[in-house]
Amino acid sequence: MKLYPAIDLHNGQAVRLLKGDYDKVTVFGDPVEMAKKWASSGADFLHIVDLDGAKDGSVKNLKAIKDILNNVNIDIELGGGIRSLDKIKEILDMGVKRVILGSIALKNPSIVREAIKIYGPERVVVGVDCKNFKVATEGWIEESDVDALEFSHMLEAAGVKYVIFTDIAKDGTLSGVNIEQTKKLVDNTNLSIIASGGVSTLNDIEEVSKIGCYGVILGKSIYTGTIDLEEAISKFGC
Repeated sequence: MKLYPAIDLHNGQAVRLLKGDYDKVTVFGDPVEMAKKWASSGADFLHIVDLDGAKDGSVKNLKAIKDILNNVNIDIELGGGIRSLDKIKEILDMGVKRVILGSIALKNPSIVREAIKIYGPERVVVGVDCKNFKVATEGWIEESDVDALEFSHMLEAAGVKYVIFTDIAKDGTLSGVNIEQTKKLVDNTNLSIIASGGVSTLNDIEEVSKIGCYGVILGKSIYTGTIDLEEAISKFGC
C-alpha cells in the first residue's frame, strides 16, 4: 500500500487544520524541511495541498511548492486551486508528478475528462472530500447535495483511476478513519481509493489496508508522533 506523507501549505508554511477549519491552524514550520524529513524516512511520494489556493480558487503557494521540488527528489502530487487546463499544464510542467483536482471535478467535469485524455490517468487524481458522505468544495467550505458514491461513479466513467476520499469530520482529529464510508467506495467502484482523514495509529493503517485501499495519507499523526513514518513504511509500504 502507498503511504503519502501530507504537507498542507498556508501562508508559505507547513500547517495542519482541524476538520478543514481555517481558524484552527497548527503551524509546523518550513515545508522544505518537512519534505526532507519525510523523504529521509523513506517516503517516495508527497501529498501537498495549497490550502490558500483551495479556498481562493488559484494556486497561492508557488514559491514553497517550487522550493520543495528543488530540494527533494521524490514524487509529488499537488492540489488546491487547480481549476483549469492551463493551470494543470503549468503545474505538471513544473515537475509535479500528479495534480489533485477537487472543486472543479464537481463543477466542471469536462476538465477532468480532458486532462485525462491529454496527460493520462496516472497524472490526475480527484479528491472526494465529504461531509456526511456529501461532496464539499471550495476548500471544504461549500457543501453540495452530491452523494460521494454517485460522484465516484461519475469519475470512474470519466476515466479517473485514483480518488482520495476524505471524511472532513475526521480530518486532523486523530480519531481513526471512517472505515464504513471508505469501504463503500472500495467495494462499489474499480477506483484506486486513497484513504484520508483521522489516521492516528499503525492500527488505522492496517484497517485501511484490510478493506483494500490503494493508499493512505498521513498528516497530523506523523507531525505529532503518534505514527513513526519510517516504521509505518517498513510495515505497510510498497
